Amino acid sequence: MRAVIQRVKKADVIADGVPTGSINQGLLVLVGIEDADSQEDIVWLSSKMVNLRIFNDAEGVMNCSLLDSGGDILLISQFTLHASTKKGNRPSYIKAAKPPIAMPLYEQLIRQLQNDLGKSIQTGVFGADMQVSLVNDGPVTIIIDTKMKE
Repeated sequence: MRAVIQRVKKADVIADGVPTGSINQGLLVLVGIEDADSQEDIVWLSSKMVNLRIFNDAEGVMNCSLLDSGGDILLISQFTLHASTKKGNRPSYIKAAKPPIAMPLYEQLIRQLQNDLGKSIQTGVFGADMQVSLVNDGPVTIIIDTKMKE
């Protein structure tokens, strides 16, 4: 799995013209799923996201996690995170999992995040045409790849 994690003041998503998710302070997470992803990737990524110390403490130092700050998560599936641009100018998405594999893993990630965070999270709609709006806070943007564990 690849995730682009953005610390936000607010974020929302509209899928096929309908608002589906909205948060104030927290994390906007774009996640790409590949065929090789497993439950191990889900557990590791979820724990990493809710425990990343990227929120400011009382002194303005990034020393608090999402759990500490009480923030929320807006999770958006995005297969284009697995784009390969090595050859030519048209990206290849061969590494991105097809919906029959990706959708159940995405749903498992939602459940794992809700469990680890202790509350519901907001989401987009898997496979839909979505418009995502955000106010990046910092800006703080972190990219994580579960295969490289970084």
